[in-house]
Amino acid sequence: MEAGPIYVQIGQNVRRLIAREDLRPGDKLPSARELAQVLGVNPNTVVHAYSRLEFEGIIETRRGLGTFIRLDAPVQMTKKEMLKKAAQRYAAEVRALDVSQEEAISMLKEVLDVGTTS
Repeated sequence: MEAGPIYVQIGQNVRRLIAREDLRPGDKLPSARELAQVLGVNPNTVVHAYSRLEFEGIIETRRGLGTFIRLDAPVQMTKKEMLKKAAQRYAAEVRALDVSQEEAISMLKEVLDVGTTS
C-alpha cells in the first residue's frame, strides 16, 4: 500500500480492485472485523474507510447482509480518475525535477515496458 492514513489506503485499494474488475458491482466485501483482522488494523479503521467509500457512492451497507459494491458504482470513472491522479503525481515530479516532457515520456515508456517483460 502507498503512504497516507491506513483508512485512505484501504479505500484506495478497494477502488483499485474495482477499477481492475477484481471486484465487480454486487460483490460482497469482507466485514470490517474480518478485513481488520487480515490487515492487522483496528476495525474502526476499516469502518472509517467503508464509510468514506459509501459516502462516495461506491459501496453500500445492507443491514443484516453486509457491505457490497453498489450495482451503479462508477467503475470506469474510478479507473479514469485513478489514472489521472497517478499522471498528475508523475507530472508534478517531472516538473520538480525540471525534466523535459520528452525525457519524462521516454522514462515512463521504459518503466512500462520493463513491467510487461518481467
